[in-house]
Amino acid sequence: MTEETSGSTVPRRQLGRLLTELREEAHVTLDTVAEALDCSRQKLWRIEKGLVPIRAVDARAMCDLYQVSDDMRAIVAGLAKETRAKGWWHSYGDVVPSWFSLYVGLESSASMLRRYDAELIPGLFQTREYAAELFRRKNPHLSAAEREKMVEVRLHRQHVLVRRLPAAPALRVVLSEAVLRRGIPDRLAMVGQLRHLLSVAALPNVSVRVLPFSAGPPLASETGSFVLLDFPRPLGRAATEPTTVYLENITGALYLDRPTEVAAYEHVWRDLETLAPDEAESARLITSIIEEHHV
Repeated sequence: MTEETSGSTVPRRQLGRLLTELREEAHVTLDTVAEALDCSRQKLWRIEKGLVPIRAVDARAMCDLYQVSDDMRAIVAGLAKETRAKGWWHSYGDVVPSWFSLYVGLESSASMLRRYDAELIPGLFQTREYAAELFRRKNPHLSAAEREKMVEVRLHRQHVLVRRLPAAPALRVVLSEAVLRRGIPDRLAMVGQLRHLLSVAALPNVSVRVLPFSAGPPLASETGSFVLLDFPRPLGRAATEPTTVYLENITGALYLDRPTEVAAYEHVWRDLETLAPDEAESARLITSIIEEHHV
C-alpha cells in the first residue's frame, strides 16, 4: 500500500491546510522546515497538500519551529493521529487505485453529493450485474476473482446512502436519458438495473432526475460527468472541507476546489436543475423505458 492511499483523507487535508497557515504565520519557508526536519522539500509539500499522513514526531517538530500555542499543539496532534486511520476500502488492496481512494474518502465524509452522469449509471446506483459487465469490458486482462473484488468495492460504497452514523449524505443526481437507454447486453439485467435505480431514488435522502433528449443540450455537454461534494458545517464554523469538484477519466481523476472553479460547476449544476423534470416525472420516464424492454 502506498503512503498516498494510507490514512484518512479529510484529516490529512485539514491538517495540511492548518500546517500551511501556521508556517506562513511564522514566516518560515519550506526549505527551512526541510532542513530542520532533515527531510525533502517535496515531502513537506505533500504533507501540506494532504497527500500523505504525518508522523507524530514531525508534527511536534513543526509546532516547535512555528512556536504554536499548547492548544494548537493539541489540535495538530489530534489531527496527525487521525491521518493514519484507514478507511474500509484499504482492505481491498490495490484494486482501489490511489487516485480513487482519495475520492472514496471524500465521498464517505461528504454531507451532500451532486452529480451529473452523461454515459453510465452512477456507481452508487449500480447493481452487481451492471457493475460486473462494466469491469469485464474495462479490465479484460484481470481474473474473474480480481474483477469480483472491484465489484465488491463498488457495492460496499453504496452503504453510505443508508448509514445512520454519521447521517447518510444527501444525494442529488441528474442523469442524461442516454444513460438509461444505453443498456448492457443482458437485457434482463438492464431491466433489473433500472428497477434498482427507482428503488434507490425512493430513499428520503436521494433525488434522481432525468434530463430527456427533448430538453436540448445542457451546459454540462461541455463538462461531461462530474460530482460536486459538499462537507459538514459544524454549528458556527466553516465546513470541514471546501466544496470540491471531482472529474474522473479512465486513468485518473481531477479534484478542483478553487472558488472560481467550483462556481463554474455550480453554474452548470443550476442549468441542469432548470432543464431536468422533477423526480416524479423522471420516475415515469424510467418506468416507460423499462416497459419498452417488454420483459
